[in-house]
Amino acid sequence: MSDADRTESVDGSWVYDPDAEHAFPDERLNAVLETIRSDTEIAAYLDAQNVNPVTRKGYNDHGTKHIEIVRNRALRLYELLKRGGVEFNGAHDQGLDEADEPVIVALAATLHDIGHVVHRDDHPYYSIPLAADILDRILPELGFYDIGETVRLKGEVLHAILCHHTPEKPLTHEAGVVRVADALDMERGRSRIPYEKGGRGINTISSQAIRNVTLQPGDGTPVLVEIEMVDAAGVFQVDELLKAKLRDSRIEEAVRIVAVNTHSDDEDLVERIEM
Repeated sequence: MSDADRTESVDGSWVYDPDAEHAFPDERLNAVLETIRSDTEIAAYLDAQNVNPVTRKGYNDHGTKHIEIVRNRALRLYELLKRGGVEFNGAHDQGLDEADEPVIVALAATLHDIGHVVHRDDHPYYSIPLAADILDRILPELGFYDIGETVRLKGEVLHAILCHHTPEKPLTHEAGVVRVADALDMERGRSRIPYEKGGRGINTISSQAIRNVTLQPGDGTPVLVEIEMVDAAGVFQVDELLKAKLRDSRIEEAVRIVAVNTHSDDEDLVERIEM
């Protein structure tokens, strides 16, 4: 097991470690992550973007915590796919470097939901101009890109943002990673309708059944997504959210999903469901 596999947060979820060894060039990514985490405008957006979905519409968290989860899971997914020999086409098609692939993933994962400050409905379309303004400011400051490279990188990030939750199908593997990572924020308490506010639909009950989500190297596929749940109702969440986003993502053949149902009334009875 590599250092990258061992890196976990307090709650057990994987967290990207800039000091670990990775299956890709990480210097540019590490610089971008440092910029993201210290940028006051980005921090303000991540806070403000929670008001419309949560305070006004009663949805679940789409703020800073959601972005941290999605970005970490996107980078974990990217890492595993790279280790598994999956070739990414986004940066490559634009004549950019391999080192720019994780930059695209990280920036898109960070900025994909900022359109919520305008409205929850159709938010990916509102995210585009807002993210474009931020990218116009921070990309030149990094010192890695000339004007042409900045334009191309910006376009790839915006493409990934647009495709995370819309009818548009990803045309790049980078966009597919962000799309799938967004769906991987699905543990208990993070359903579309918060359980605490009285939601009792199947989507809410299903989300309450999911205890943990892990990404690890697969046996026969680069990625195994293992979803631990305490009730078979969790299968609905996997089918309606995760599998729907995995479909036509360009990475569906490289990802295997297994649901592990640890029955709440019998901790010794474990059922593995291939999805």
